[in-house]
Formats: sequence, structure tokens, C-alpha cells
Amino acid sequence: ESCCSVMGRMGAVAKQPNIELLLLMRCQEWELFSPSQKYQLLVYHADSLFHDKEYRNAVSKYTMALQQKKALSKTSKVRPSTGNAASTPQSQCLPSEIEVKYKMAECYTMLKQDKDAIAILDGIPSRQRTPKINMMLANLYKKAGQERSSVTSYKEVLRQCPLALDAILGLLSLSVKGAEVASMTINIIQSIPNLDWLSVWIKAYAFVHTGDNTRAINTICSLEKKSLLRDNVDLLGSLADLYFRAGDNKNSILKFEQAQMLDPYLIKGMDVYGYLLAREGRLEDVENLGCRLFNISDQHAEPWVVSGCHSFYSKRYSRALYLGAKAIQLNSNSVQALLLKGAALRNMGRVQEAIIHFREAIRLAPCRLDCYEGLIECYLASNSIREAMVMANNVYKTLGANAQTLTLLATVCLEDPVTQEKAKTLLDKALTQRPDYIKAVVKKAELLSREQKYEDGIALLRNALANQSDCVLHRILGDFLVAVNEYQEAMDQYSIALSLDPNDQKSLEGLQKMEKEESPTDATQEEDVDDMEGSGEEGDLEGSDSEAAQWADQEQWFGMQ
Repeated sequence: ESCCSVMGRMGAVAKQPNIELLLLMRCQEWELFSPSQKYQLLVYHADSLFHDKEYRNAVSKYTMALQQKKALSKTSKVRPSTGNAASTPQSQCLPSEIEVKYKMAECYTMLKQDKDAIAILDGIPSRQRTPKINMMLANLYKKAGQERSSVTSYKEVLRQCPLALDAILGLLSLSVKGAEVASMTINIIQSIPNLDWLSVWIKAYAFVHTGDNTRAINTICSLEKKSLLRDNVDLLGSLADLYFRAGDNKNSILKFEQAQMLDPYLIKGMDVYGYLLAREGRLEDVENLGCRLFNISDQHAEPWVVSGCHSFYSKRYSRALYLGAKAIQLNSNSVQALLLKGAALRNMGRVQEAIIHFREAIRLAPCRLDCYEGLIECYLASNSIREAMVMANNVYKTLGANAQTLTLLATVCLEDPVTQEKAKTLLDKALTQRPDYIKAVVKKAELLSREQKYEDGIALLRNALANQSDCVLHRILGDFLVAVNEYQEAMDQYSIALSLDPNDQKSLEGLQKMEKEESPTDATQEEDVDDMEGSGEEGDLEGSDSEAAQWADQEQWFGMQ
């Protein structure tokens, strides 16, 4: 059988184990191949190694292939193999040298050697760079902090492909004005029918990347109403993420559920969805979500993060730490994975390590408030109130005076007796903007508890619970009711809290404490029973036993919640 026919057949199966047959032939009859066939053979071998995730070995073979190609280009024409004139068609379809360099860069990125990846792509002349090469360069420059070079590469992608949405998002994430980005797509929008939505889409994501969540939500909602983009999974996912950033967890969960129903194989954003479910105490739903995502793919960070959230809220912090680390290994840019690992480290007492992870999360997502919240919690845990105050003030100035930033700043102010009044003012402003913002309600209740203004606290909590139901709010209301001797209603509130989150330990402790302590009503009933025992009225005694049995049944029911 001729070498050329072997090469033709092997090229089609280069990603399969029988590439080893070519290696055997290379050792025994290497000189039978022409220079172009040797080049092809090396590329096929490297491709198979890449497929098998042997990236270092693949880089070595790609390098040898490029050396062979360089030797090949020095000859005036391709030398045919011995006794075989069929090599000419082979020389006309040689693997592209630029494609080989791109594959090498992919290997380097998989090996976390971004500098080498940039170097290999930089070696390609600008005119020969394809859109995918410019896109990879742009992403690598961005990751390395070379923002100007990244912007230039993204713009080059848009020049070649004006509808490259990822390039548009890349530019917006690097603070390029939305109007400037839109101007680069105006010609294509005007030349293609039904593409007028793109300018609104760019406007929406410009708001996203400037941290203007309210206007971003309103703009995306207007897009969602358009017939072309109705029930668009990507838009629903973005909307869910924006609601999450704005602190509207209820609507965020709703939009994630809608997106999931439309696309059962959706992975993007499911890490945030799992986190929200875990925070609400829906651990069974989190576990089911994790299993479903693992069945789709275990090569994404999201399944590992979801599983980690389940472990974290089950107080298994070591396991959560491991799962967060695994997610970061799969995707070093996963903000949710960094937050999970940081929170696990903080709860394990490794605060300085946690701080590193929260800072990296802030670098990747400077408009996400939860990244700053995690870092500030670390500062407060290590009694670094000054650093926490500086960070909270910076967030307030950077992201603007909204209910979330006001509450975050108030949280730090509550830690210092000198700034208690300032905390009260900030919380009042936050609740004026958003009376239903749970974190602000919780902190205001904490302040009222310190001042022993329990009636005011009860009124605040009842008002907040009028249009929503939250485990923490019900539990705090129970605490306040105990303080004013409203024991029965306090038990009801603890029971409601446990029905929302059966794992809420504080609610369980409050309920158990209530069951152990006797209320004045119970004590009066016992005195009456003693009097009846002394008078020997057996009929009344039987009625008393029946009433006591009813109370026992109630206590048993409360204990089960």
C-alpha cells in the first residue's frame, strides 16, 4: 500500500488511537514520506495528542511540524516521495501554518501558560490573523491586564465580523462607550432587515457593565417583549443575573427557572441559581440541580459550584472548599467559584486566604456587590474595621447610592459605637428607596434590638413580611415577640421560619427554648390543677388531663417543624 493512501486514510482518523500506526511507520520508513507528508504526519499526531489532553506533548509535536514546514518552504517545490507521483494533491491541502499556531496557543492556555500563548499568536502577522485568532488574543490580553491591546484586538474582530456579540461584550467590559461600540455595527444594522434590536441590545449591556442594574433590567425587558427575542434563553439568563445583582432574589430565581424550562441543558448561570436556592434553604432542589448539571457535563465549573453550595449550607466547609477549588481549576474566571471558596475559607478561620479569593473576584467582576460583601465580612471577622470602612466607602462612591451600597456601608458603621447614628441614617435611606430590601430590614432590626425598641422592630418586620416571606425575617420577628412576652405568636413565627428553611439552626433553637420555658399561662393552669387535686374533683381532673394532652400534641407538632 502506498504511503500517500495511508496518509489519506490516517488524516481522517488522526484523533483516534490508530495514529500509533503512523508513528511505527515513521520509525521504520520515515524517509519514504515527502517533506509535505512529514509535516502532515506531525500535525495529525499533535492533533491526536491534543484530543487526548496531552497538551505538553502536543506542543512539542506542533513545534516539530512548524520546523518541518519551514524546511519545506525553503525548497522551490515539494519533493515527491520515492517512486510516487501522487503527492501533488497532498501538497495542495496541507494544514495551515496559522491554524497550527492557533492550536499551540490553545495548548498553552490549557496549561495556564498565557504568556507563551500570547507570544505564539503575536508572531502571526496582523494581516494573516483570522477573527478567532484576534478573539483569543483579545481575551488573553484582557486576562493579563493589557487593556489597550485587548481593545485593539476586539475592534479588529468587529471589523472582520460586525455581528460578533462576544467581541461587543468584551469591549463594553473594558469600559468602551456603548455609543462607540454601536457605531462599529451601524452599517450592518442598516443593511440587514430585522436587526434593529442590536442597537438596543448594545445599550442594555452597556448599562450592565457600568453597574446601572435598574436601567439594564428595564432595557432588557423591553427587548424581551420583541417578537424576535421573546423567550430568548440568553436574555432570560442575563435578566436573572441582573435581578440577582440588584438584590431581587425572587425575580432572579423566577427568570432562571424560565430559562431552564426553555433549555433543559442550560449550564450558564446555573451556579448563581444554585447559590440562590441554597440561601433559601432549598437544599434538596440544589442537590437535584447539581445531579442534573453533572449529567450534562462535568467539564464546566457550574456543577461543582452548585454541589459546593449544597455542602456549604450543610455546614460541610471542607467539602465546599474542595468543590470550589475544583471549579476554579476548570474555569479560573468563575466568580461564583471564587466566592464559594472564599466563603469556605473564611468560615474555616483561614481569613487571609479568603481575602485573596474575594479580591480576585472583585477584579473579575467589579460591578458585583457580593464580591465586596465577602471581602468586607473578612475584614470584620479579623477586626480590621478601618479597612472595611475604606472598602465600603469606595463601593458607595463607585457603584452609587442605592439600597445595597447604603446597607453595606451601614453594616460596617454598626460595628463601631461611634458611627451608630450614621448607620441608622443610612438604613433609613436604604429602606426609603426599597422598603422590601431584606438585608436593610435585618440590619435595621438589629439596630432596634440594641436600642430595645421591640415594638418598632415588630412593626418594621410585619411591614416587610406583608408582601414576601423570608426565613430570617420570620425568625427575627419571633425573637422580638419573645422580648414583649408574645410567646404563642413567637412560636408560630419560628415554625414558619423552619418551614421555609428546615436547616435554620437559630429558628430551631428559638423554638426549642420556647418549648422548655413555661409561659405564665401554663403556670396558672398547673396551679389550678394542683387545687383541683386537693379538692378531689375527679371529673375536673379528667378534663385537665385532656387539655394537657392537647398541649402535648401541640408541642410535639412544633418540635417536628
